[in-house]
Amino acid sequence: MINRRKFIVQSALLSSALAIPGSLMSFAAFDQDNAPQVFDVIIVGGSYSGLSAAMALGRSLRKVLIIDSGLPCNRQTPHSHNFITQDGKKPKDISSNAKQQVLNYDTVSFHEDIALKMQKKGDLFELSTASGKVLLAKKVLFATGLKDIMPPIPGFSDCWGISILHCPYCHGYEVKGQQTGILGNGNVAFHYAQLVSNLTNKLSIFTDGPANFSSDQQQLLRKNNIRVVEQKIKSLVHQGGKLSGILGQDDSTHSLTALYARPAFEQHCKIPVELGAGLTEQGLLKLDSVQQTTIPGLYACGDNSAFRSVATAVSTGSQAGSAINMALSTEIFNLR
Repeated sequence: MINRRKFIVQSALLSSALAIPGSLMSFAAFDQDNAPQVFDVIIVGGSYSGLSAAMALGRSLRKVLIIDSGLPCNRQTPHSHNFITQDGKKPKDISSNAKQQVLNYDTVSFHEDIALKMQKKGDLFELSTASGKVLLAKKVLFATGLKDIMPPIPGFSDCWGISILHCPYCHGYEVKGQQTGILGNGNVAFHYAQLVSNLTNKLSIFTDGPANFSSDQQQLLRKNNIRVVEQKIKSLVHQGGKLSGILGQDDSTHSLTALYARPAFEQHCKIPVELGAGLTEQGLLKLDSVQQTTIPGLYACGDNSAFRSVATAVSTGSQAGSAINMALSTEIFNLR
């Protein structure tokens, strides 16, 4: 039986705990007890898409944990475009402002860490992190993006996201009318040529080896005055990531200030695939109409499963958050 003094002490401790914001209290309990707790949703990836999902879930009173490494794939990109109300802002400023707004919802917590592995534990998902934490959740959302595989061309990685661009809609306006190149071959390069020719008439394709265009494609490229350079590339000439040209194997230089490229990529986080989640032919996570992967309870949003842009990331994140909340609401409602 508890005595009066012990009851008063425990009551005081409980009163103090209730005064602490929910997100801080939940982390304190985990750190002190070193035991997993159940979140409604764990979001792996805390950039635009993950934060957008967290806002929808936080506004629905869901207990959410966001796990993020702090290393977004667009960290070299100086400015973001084609996202209304945020056009021209620095990507870091957009995500920092979003994070601040999301964490105003006291059921949402943010933890800098790296998700290492995950497994099913009954009806829950058990996720382990690099710092040694083991966490449980009813649903898990991966907003982990993609990892670009840089081609072995000296200077490419230095210029990626600065003057080597992947999206004409996101960055094409800023380099309109400039001497522009496309690094690619076949259908990918031809598709870029169709889009980019609207932005500049100073356009060349660099195939880094023998060209692979159909006769119809070659004819259209000539009609649009787009030259094709088949010479192997020695390196990219740049200063601080800003291109000035392409150096060929014979040391000839082709002047450029912008280059479009679509390097190979892989899933930035391997966990969904390791659990058996399906991929599309393009290597994106395969989703249904509510952002759920082929594994029930496991969702995805953003670049890992959709067109790569800030606007799309935010949109798919909001859709995923809403869909997960609906799933949780339905499960609880139907059990009553």
